[in-house]
Amino acid sequence: MELKDLYRDVILDHNRHPRNFGRLDPANASAVGHNPLCGDRLALSLRLNGERLEDIRFEGKGCAISTASASLMSEAVKGKDRGAIRRLFEQVHALLTRQDAVAGSELGKLAALSGVREYPARVKCASLCWHTLNAALEHSGDTVSTETTESAADAMDAHRLRVLGEP
Repeated sequence: MELKDLYRDVILDHNRHPRNFGRLDPANASAVGHNPLCGDRLALSLRLNGERLEDIRFEGKGCAISTASASLMSEAVKGKDRGAIRRLFEQVHALLTRQDAVAGSELGKLAALSGVREYPARVKCASLCWHTLNAALEHSGDTVSTETTESAADAMDAHRLRVLGEP
């Protein structure tokens, strides 16, 4: 089996049988994300214990890539601290947006998202859950959208840098 086929199978499995799907109760952080171009809607609920993400759940409706990405993300970040989540976010973001990015072994099943970069319109589907997670960790309360105006995009970049702890 080729790597491409394996990645496709991982995406299909996580879409058909999403992990960590549903509402988390009690939760102490949450955020909502929306991709108006594709129609993806996502709500994340988190239980944080200090700097550690103790538990995470998601609910909503979305395309196969959006659902699979949220499922994969939820498995990957559960139990991790904010620093480890930040590093995963950066690696996945590079994997989705840079042609020269290589999926390292530390990504595990998240490497299945590497094929998404071949379809630029779908990158937003795969990254929606990650941006929504950042908003939940920041306790921003804002709805995250993949579609912004240029000035709003600048604000989102500034928000992302704040969430990631960069100056």
